[in-house]
Amino acid sequence: MREELDHWLPDPVIRSRHRRAAYATPTELWAAATNIRLEETRRLGRLVGWRIPGVQGTSTYHELFRAYPFSVLDESEHGLVSGLCGRIWTLARDYPALDGPDAFAAWDEPGTVRVAFAHGVRDLGDGQSELWSEARVQPVDAGARLRLKAVWAVVGPFERLVGAEPLALAARRAED
Repeated sequence: MREELDHWLPDPVIRSRHRRAAYATPTELWAAATNIRLEETRRLGRLVGWRIPGVQGTSTYHELFRAYPFSVLDESEHGLVSGLCGRIWTLARDYPALDGPDAFAAWDEPGTVRVAFAHGVRDLGDGQSELWSEARVQPVDAGARLRLKAVWAVVGPFERLVGAEPLALAARRAED
């Protein structure tokens, strides 16, 4: 899945990575991860609900990344790559509906970005697996690059606290 992410956004301006190991099989860890609900993650769940219209706290992250405003770009037994496009720094929350991977790849509206999210599990051996998550953001033009960097200067320092929250919860559940 990480290689697929390179296909979709090879040169991102912003890249965020998280990972969490658990004593569980890849299938157990992936099952735990796909069942985490937004309402179970305080910080990230609230942020997602605020930024994406129509999202319910009872939705799982797996459902979130498979529905508007996201488009599934690639999927495997233990992984998912999704994308969205638009002006992620506005309060308008007016993301365009993408009609699949080709629409994501062709997106070039000035003043916007393309964002790819990848999540997956890999076997570490010795009874452990690793859940990983990566997000990449690529501006379409110079204006979007400036806006993105300004937003990231404010949001970026908190990303580590927010982005790892669902992975830690999934790892705990898989080990139980």
